Amino acid sequence: MSDALLSVRDLTVTFDVPRPGAWPWTAPRKLHAVNGINFDLAPGECLGLVGESGSGKSTAARAVIGLAPISSGKVMFDGQDLGALSPVQRRKYGREIQMVFQDPLAALNPRMTVGDIIAEPLITHEPSLPRKEVRTRVQEMMEMVGLLPNLVNRYPHEFSGGQCQRIGIARALILRPRLLICDEPVSALDVSVQAQVVNLLKRLQKDLGLSMIFIAHDLSVVKHISDRISVMYLGRLMEQAGAKQLVQNPAHPYTQALISAVPIPDPEREKSRKIMMIQGELPSPLAPPSGCVFRTRCPFARPACAGDRPEYHVVGGDHVVACPWYNQLENSTLTAV
Repeated sequence: MSDALLSVRDLTVTFDVPRPGAWPWTAPRKLHAVNGINFDLAPGECLGLVGESGSGKSTAARAVIGLAPISSGKVMFDGQDLGALSPVQRRKYGREIQMVFQDPLAALNPRMTVGDIIAEPLITHEPSLPRKEVRTRVQEMMEMVGLLPNLVNRYPHEFSGGQCQRIGIARALILRPRLLICDEPVSALDVSVQAQVVNLLKRLQKDLGLSMIFIAHDLSVVKHISDRISVMYLGRLMEQAGAKQLVQNPAHPYTQALISAVPIPDPEREKSRKIMMIQGELPSPLAPPSGCVFRTRCPFARPACAGDRPEYHVVGGDHVVACPWYNQLENSTLTAV
């Protein structure tokens, strides 16, 4: 995508894992957390990353923002290769890319007041800004995320989980970044609070013109906020398409199983539908299966799936799937969320 704000190409993130009981000079094993993924993000677009725990979603996001080392591949932001920058040069882009973390309370310093927490990025990147201006912008940001400005001198433990997540969002947006990465921002919240936070993020994205990467397990939540969705499994992208297209016409067996697992808020339809279950456990990223990494749990796996890594096939438009048998799979029993 030529006009993409963020372009990720062949991104690979590996970690060295010592062999238990081995000599210190023994070569460590390689853990492939992210294994050659590609995606683009246009200005003002929201890309949803979904997949079960251990699929590499959060590691990919941390590699984009610089919190995880990039083993190979490129992360291009506004035409600049972020991996080629020094730490000093990278700081310039620190205000352009911000992150909201999964655990709202753990992400906040318990010894700092809410006002100081939100103001910290502003003071770091704009140290010459007058204190009165800093306080004004902090109060404006608190109002924008639904917090009362008179709570500015309170501490994180005095707030609920949903309020702490709003504080984290305010802190991330105080610098008015162009890209916001949300790493499972609602997984630790109650269902009713989840809806409030998702709607808040959707409104802020529209009002501030943000580009956003939204990571979650729940496809129904991701569909609500995302323009496009990428499905990850064991460090690789299985399928990518527009949100509506992917949910209504999933092509990969893994995507079909994820959608099948979403409950329907209709007792009669819920009882009558057939659920596609994923058998077995997620393989270890230290020893991923050959060929298609999903083949050991796929109900449609064939001997050929153990061969070469499957290429991406175009289903239609920007809908791509890493399965050569996608047009031969039965999908009639699945129900869209």
